[in-house]
Amino acid sequence: MKAIDLINAINEGGYAGEVTCDTIKAGSPHKELNKVAITMFATVDTVKKAMEWGADMLIVHEPTYYDHMEVIRKETPVIKAKRELIERSGMTVYRYHDRMHHREVDQIPEGEVYYLGLKGKTEKTPYSASYLFTSDEPVTAMELAEKMERDLNIAHVRIAGTRNKKATKIALCFGTPGGVFDLLQRDDVEIVLTGEACEWMLGEYARDADALGFNKTLIVMGHIGSERDGMRLLAEKLKKAYPVFETKYIECGEVYTYTDTEE
Repeated sequence: MKAIDLINAINEGGYAGEVTCDTIKAGSPHKELNKVAITMFATVDTVKKAMEWGADMLIVHEPTYYDHMEVIRKETPVIKAKRELIERSGMTVYRYHDRMHHREVDQIPEGEVYYLGLKGKTEKTPYSASYLFTSDEPVTAMELAEKMERDLNIAHVRIAGTRNKKATKIALCFGTPGGVFDLLQRDDVEIVLTGEACEWMLGEYARDADALGFNKTLIVMGHIGSERDGMRLLAEKLKKAYPVFETKYIECGEVYTYTDTEE
């Protein structure tokens, strides 16, 4: 199987629109595949790990060059060195983002919910990449945050608002999607899970709502912590669907380090 064959296969059923960031960032579409690596970000470390493993292709979810559409307006020494590293690897680097989100079932929240072990019903919202989730079992924000730190290996989950009241109505706003504030303000939403947040808007709204007696919580998982498990699940799916090549998930790690961790 060639890289372009795999790209066409995973893209089937996912609408990206006329303008998309889902393109090959490096390498040849005709690369023969023996080993395919999956990661969230093509960090320098993940690129090196993929190279050491002998990957022919690296599938990533987020930008490699710090711009959503990956327009390099100025090739800084950092960008130049990273580009040269990737080119030396000989890997085909493909970004799988828009079509991943725009499938009938968005594969990012699918992975997050799967590895969290949540059971319930997911519904679409008017906002891109944001969903409503009704949990079968009531859960508190503290319980959810503890599950995230344990099961999703997120170093620090931040909670604004209500901590210890049971809830079932959860908005899934992983990464940095649209409509987060609108969903937080809805009467039928008790907890909002998101990757990144504007603290003075979202955090303070949740804090005041709790102080006024409303069951309202914002849980901030970090961008990577809120999306990488969709890529982890993708790797598992490719292992089962394409035994003709090896598939490996490579963890990119969180972008921040903390005073209570060694790195």
